[in-house]
Amino acid sequence: MAEESAGKAGWWRTFHDKFVVEERYMDPGARKALYATAVVLILVGAAIFVVSLVGVLQQDGLASADESARRWLLTLRSDALTVVMIVLAVIFGPVALPIIVLVVTVAWGILAKHAWRPILLAAAMVTGVGLAQLIGHSVGRDRPPVDLMLFGADHTFSFPSGHVLGASDFLLVTTFLVFSRRKSRSVVVAFAVAIIGVFLAAVSRLYLGYHWVSDAVASVALSLVVVGAVIAVDTWRTARVRGEAITGELSKADSPSD
Repeated sequence: MAEESAGKAGWWRTFHDKFVVEERYMDPGARKALYATAVVLILVGAAIFVVSLVGVLQQDGLASADESARRWLLTLRSDALTVVMIVLAVIFGPVALPIIVLVVTVAWGILAKHAWRPILLAAAMVTGVGLAQLIGHSVGRDRPPVDLMLFGADHTFSFPSGHVLGASDFLLVTTFLVFSRRKSRSVVVAFAVAIIGVFLAAVSRLYLGYHWVSDAVASVALSLVVVGAVIAVDTWRTARVRGEAITGELSKADSPSD
């Protein structure tokens, strides 16, 4: 009986610890740098998105280059390159990518001591999907000509690109959540790989004829906002400077009692 109670207590402890947010200690300057990075990403992403949206609505600015960019991409088409682009589109598509995200978040949540980061990744992906659907239906932009699409017709809205937004969110947020706890050259390499992945996801959608350039730019801009928000939330919830808790406790202890 005692062993059974101990077993239940141990299981409950493990389950409880899984949802205790992991904390990490850093210098005040490092934490400020994370907050500054988050603010810059949110502001830059929001600004680029607004510029893209205004251009689409008014058919000028960045959107005025959409047609010429589409015509140029048509000259690059070849059988071999089309196969590569279709593979990329499938990987970052609405079937494969959600499965990849689900497998990564579930496996990460099970294997990790704390589930904070996989939960944050899942929240970021859901936010991206919600933004893409909300903005897409609100703007209602038509896609490029259907007869030039190379992987089947798509009559849904074009702005922004859900493929590009999903790929960008997954690659950038995952890279931050994994490598923000490390101090090595691998961080630079990881983000370089993530950026290349985002670029390839965007190019594949443009090459295959499903989106305009301004759609892809707006999607990456939205992703910067999401990534910035993730950095801010993660830093607020997990980043600690040594002595903060002690200072708080001392202040409370030194306060006059009733």
